[in-house]
Amino acid sequence: MQIEYFLDNLKFISQGGVVSIIVATKLLAMSIGSWTLMVLKAIQARRIRRGSANFLARFWQASSIATAMNVCSKKAENPFTRLAIQGINAADHHNRYTKQRLGEARNYDEFIAQALRRTIGQEVMQLETGLTLLASVGSIAPFVGLFGTVWGIYHALGTIAVGGQATVDKVAGPVGEALIMTAFGLAVAIPAVLAYNTLVRGNRLLLGELETFAHDLHTYLTTGVPLAAGQTNGMTPDALIMADLSCRAAHAHPPSGTSRANPLQAELL
Repeated sequence: MQIEYFLDNLKFISQGGVVSIIVATKLLAMSIGSWTLMVLKAIQARRIRRGSANFLARFWQASSIATAMNVCSKKAENPFTRLAIQGINAADHHNRYTKQRLGEARNYDEFIAQALRRTIGQEVMQLETGLTLLASVGSIAPFVGLFGTVWGIYHALGTIAVGGQATVDKVAGPVGEALIMTAFGLAVAIPAVLAYNTLVRGNRLLLGELETFAHDLHTYLTTGVPLAAGQTNGMTPDALIMADLSCRAAHAHPPSGTSRANPLQAELL
């Protein structure tokens, strides 16, 4: 009974002419597009969480860089795997080719850090794909529905004026039906806005995890030793900064007569 009543109220869309039909079609297309994107993004986020947790657990348990490379499968399905592959490839590239031109070679850790930053930027762009659509739907759909309401009221009042009967019962029905367009616009916009905020927050958290992994990976590639879990716990920010500066200074100015190659570099060679 309620469905029949709802479908009966939708007749005003066709009664409003071509403009009302176009507005309703636009809202329907926005709704289908946004819900399709929301479902795809939810599936993508679930795959990333599951694959990343499994990859990180196996990566840090690897006994050597060769074993870690085996963990990085050929089909990189999550950002952490792609970040590890790019970092390891950057280290291998530096060790293979820059020693032939020492005067033009950049600092080893700077070369790896740049490769990691570039990969993180690419991952951020990939994660943000489609968010513009959700933001646009969330901001435009209410106004599209409002336009449909205004047009429906205008069309209803014009029809009433032609009939010559402007009583309350004759005006309330068509005007109330025209207000459904505003409800349609809100029904399209609200899920899109909620999904946009959820995805932005999820991307921000994932970006933080990526940056943490990039820092640990950079330490592993430049020192040859993985950063032990909880090693930095209890250290003050100043101590962390001084430790980082000391590490950079040691790599920038190695003691005379010593080689800068760490165990990981030797393994890559």
